[in-house]
Amino acid sequence: MSNDNNVDGRMVHLVSQEGESFDVPLPVAKLSELVKTMIDEDQDEEEAQEIPLPNVKSTILAKVIEFCRQYSVEPMTEIEKPLKSANMQEVVQQWYADYATVEQEVLFELILASNYMDIKPLLDLTCATVASLIKGKTPEEIRKIFNIVNDFTPEEEAQVREDNKWCEES
Repeated sequence: MSNDNNVDGRMVHLVSQEGESFDVPLPVAKLSELVKTMIDEDQDEEEAQEIPLPNVKSTILAKVIEFCRQYSVEPMTEIEKPLKSANMQEVVQQWYADYATVEQEVLFELILASNYMDIKPLLDLTCATVASLIKGKTPEEIRKIFNIVNDFTPEEEAQVREDNKWCEES
């Protein structure tokens, strides 16, 4: 974010799926590429522009805004790929690691919202958090974490393991 945006005192109203409006400083809102493209730069400075976000629930939008506010003050360190640790505190600053420690359903909704709103640092954080959940886990453990039903017969599973044995030889 460039410093010239920080002097802009304008606000925007981000409107959730339920119609709830959130007042957000323009520079914070512009962390979303979607919002940035929807902002009318010629708008009267006295009047806050309303940006509808019909794909984002109020509870999730509040979390997205919380992330953007923090990011505008203290940008998150870039996440190295592949993930160096399953412990997110070793990957990003403590605030961001704590932020991403949420229920699975909330985490997946944050992924959808950050993808829809085009907020790359939030998408990186949430996807890295999911990756940290499965890093070093067996297929059985991953199925348990995400409540995935194994629909392979024992014979099919044995065949897949045989076909992909090279993956586990490192």
